[in-house]
Amino acid sequence: MRLIQYFCLLVMMLVLICCFGCDDKKDAENREIPHGSVTMTVGERVYEKLPENILWLTNDEDPVFASSRAQKGETLRSSLLSFPMTFRVVGPDSNGSFRGAILDNQLSLINLHPNTENIIPELATHWAFGEDKKTMYFKLDPDARWSDGVPVTAWDYVYTLTFMRSEHIIAPWYNDYYSKEIGSVVVYDDYTIGVKSTKAVPDLDLKLGISPVPEHFFSPLGPTFVQDYNWAIVPNTGAYQINEFKKGRFITFKRKHDWWARDKKYFKNRFNVDYVRYTVIRDFNLQWEYFKKGRIDTFSLTMPKYWYDKTRTRVFEKGYVNRIWFYNDLPRPSSGMWLNQDKEIFKDKRLRHAFAHAMNIEKVINKVLRGDYSRLSQAFFGYGKYTNYTIVPRKYDIKKVESLMGEAGWTRGSDGIWQKDGRRFSVTVTYGFEEYMPQLVVLKEDALKAGIELDLEKLDSTATFKKILEKKHDVAWMGWSTGLRPSYWEGWHSDNAHKPQTNNITNTDDPQLDAMIDQYRASLDEQERINLSLAIQNKIHEIGAYVPTFMVPYVRTGFWRWLQLPSFYGTKMSQGLFDPFSSTVGGLFWIDKKIREQTLDAMKKGEGFEPEIIVTDQFKVGVVD
Repeated sequence: MRLIQYFCLLVMMLVLICCFGCDDKKDAENREIPHGSVTMTVGERVYEKLPENILWLTNDEDPVFASSRAQKGETLRSSLLSFPMTFRVVGPDSNGSFRGAILDNQLSLINLHPNTENIIPELATHWAFGEDKKTMYFKLDPDARWSDGVPVTAWDYVYTLTFMRSEHIIAPWYNDYYSKEIGSVVVYDDYTIGVKSTKAVPDLDLKLGISPVPEHFFSPLGPTFVQDYNWAIVPNTGAYQINEFKKGRFITFKRKHDWWARDKKYFKNRFNVDYVRYTVIRDFNLQWEYFKKGRIDTFSLTMPKYWYDKTRTRVFEKGYVNRIWFYNDLPRPSSGMWLNQDKEIFKDKRLRHAFAHAMNIEKVINKVLRGDYSRLSQAFFGYGKYTNYTIVPRKYDIKKVESLMGEAGWTRGSDGIWQKDGRRFSVTVTYGFEEYMPQLVVLKEDALKAGIELDLEKLDSTATFKKILEKKHDVAWMGWSTGLRPSYWEGWHSDNAHKPQTNNITNTDDPQLDAMIDQYRASLDEQERINLSLAIQNKIHEIGAYVPTFMVPYVRTGFWRWLQLPSFYGTKMSQGLFDPFSSTVGGLFWIDKKIREQTLDAMKKGEGFEPEIIVTDQFKVGVVD
């Protein structure tokens, strides 16, 4: 089970990558079009001539991040709070949390080494940067195959643009991005391509490491795409593929025993279990009971009551289940309260600020979370020089609430709630996870003292996210995941306001902010982008439609002792130590069949083992207050 219980962000890119390269010391097989022609046409396919003097780069020198002790076999048993609404990764209802499991099995051209942050090969063996600062060239791995055995070729990348630009997928964000940001894919031969941005940009490699789309599976694309492919199992390039499911009950992934990349340097000794089975268990407390009975293999212990209190039980005390506290170092998810500015109550900035000052986040950290969490200051924390660390979150202050509400012409009613023109400051907080209730109850109690009423609305996770994406919420309690650079257009530009199925869930529509975001996206100068990033974050803070809550700089997990980890446990970028799929940080664990049998035999006999609690801080970083 994944550590972070937040909903998945509509990811801007299908890959996170960072600039690195070394001179290619080996024969990189220059696959040029013959006869020196500028172009060559074969049927309907056009091949261009590869530019001269390309400096091909690769990386086979970074350290591996897997264990040679790893064993293949067995099944990882995990759980879902709700069944996904679709297996599609684009289009209506596709942006749910399970989408990550599907996308993690779809590799990209290049990716990021999770410790060195250098580019490493994935579907491309070599890459090069064009002098125009708009183009990257890639040599595709001729070994790469789709799940059905069809080779991955240059034409699957050409089809990526056709697919993502199609009106039939009903995905406006992708239509826009792959039209306005990705200019073209040029084919030099069936295994050599150039990917062109519509404009020169810094960090070009963060933009152009796109994933292929299987043309042979989707073509032709028609107006019934959404219905036709709602539950389709699309061929992928990763280590696993969905092989069985029953709606509402379970989904099982099967490891590809003949996977084309199984012996590649950065994939060897990874993705070890034969099956990953997700069972739908709609109640978190019931998931805990399944875990204690050994019916699921891992359980997040991030919440203090689980780490400190609920582990005082037989399976932990007898040493059948181990615990690990692993610090990581990566951008932090933007967890918090998202205010819908299309709701009348939040159109006035003074009321948004008053709401923030009525939320006693510090009390929740100290009282409910036992001081283990840290206060998050803003939505883009942990991005190094791109983060504005001078921003201080609004803290609980009843006097400031009173000043702001009085200035806005509101008065306290007989029940103590602020009111004006027959309206009361009463809003609904929508959330999707039962374990958040203790935190929200504290906020509700102290907000009431400040004259604001919170109505707590618990829906299942899928229904919660659907309501939020349809912009029907007052206040959304949730978090977005992250990338390597702050990305503002999706969540804060007016292009994505006042319409469903976009990430601007606050409906922020500010011309000054729009202008800065547009300039940030267009800028070629790194220092200018950094300055704009800091200014944008300041403006978002001023608008006040997002109330940051907590950040958790670690992974805490309980796991049955038959699950084994490398000696280093995880990487700097690990968000979950038992992530089965992620190409950059997943699949590091394995299941030891003998230890499983030994453990089950000891349980039958009532025997035990020395309890194991692992705490490792090799990647721990200081927290900026």
